[in-house]
Amino acid sequence: MVSFIEAQGVTLVFKPKNREHVTALKEFSLDVTKGEFVSIVGPSGCGKSTFLNVLLGLIKPDTGDLTFKGHPITGPSQERAMVFQEFGLLPWRTAAANIELGLELKGIPAAERTERSKELVKLVGLVGFESHYPHELSGGMKQRVGLARALATEPEVLLMDEPFAALDAQTRDIMQSELLGIWERTHKTVLFVTHSIEEAAYLSDRVIVMTARPGRTKEILPIQLPRPRDYEMRLTPEFNDIKAQIWNTLKDELKTSSRDGV
Repeated sequence: MVSFIEAQGVTLVFKPKNREHVTALKEFSLDVTKGEFVSIVGPSGCGKSTFLNVLLGLIKPDTGDLTFKGHPITGPSQERAMVFQEFGLLPWRTAAANIELGLELKGIPAAERTERSKELVKLVGLVGFESHYPHELSGGMKQRVGLARALATEPEVLLMDEPFAALDAQTRDIMQSELLGIWERTHKTVLFVTHSIEEAAYLSDRVIVMTARPGRTKEILPIQLPRPRDYEMRLTPEFNDIKAQIWNTLKDELKTSSRDGV
């Protein structure tokens, strides 16, 4: 059976001029099946976000194999879309116009763009805010627009780089639940980078724990909790046991990262 996403021995070294070379990833490997929700956790600077950019096709690794549906990843593709921590919305465009941006760049006719935008506004819970500009939206609403924009071109994979890190705690909880609802309806494959152990445990089918830089795969932890999930599940002993397991796997890497000044 061909893996949906597969990384084998991916190594990437940044080589800035007149500065020391930095090995961001070293023999990093993972395997993701279609429709799976996988989170990646690790110390700051361990290469989590870098790997998403490699997977997006924006950065070419020095060595290793990286494939999507059995084919090498050689550059960006509409099959893979990124949702960033920074909302990246165009301030002169309304929420609906921001959502339609990718469709516009593809040359999709205006009527079709509008129809698709209406569907996505409903999906992400923005009905009534279609004509609002980014400065008129809350942080959670801006991230909903960013998610809808990523979904507009119907990618098969969502790459999410700490998308809720800038939100307040209550909005973050709401957005996590909303994301799970959207994932359950769309069946997208999701790779989700986060610093939050609780967030990773709540959202994921599996959690990839990375080592301190250079980033390697330290351990892959299955999250054996029933779906659908709700906030009350976070209060159960089973959930706390999973959080403890992730923490115990990660804590030595955090110490190493702190000691090395990363």
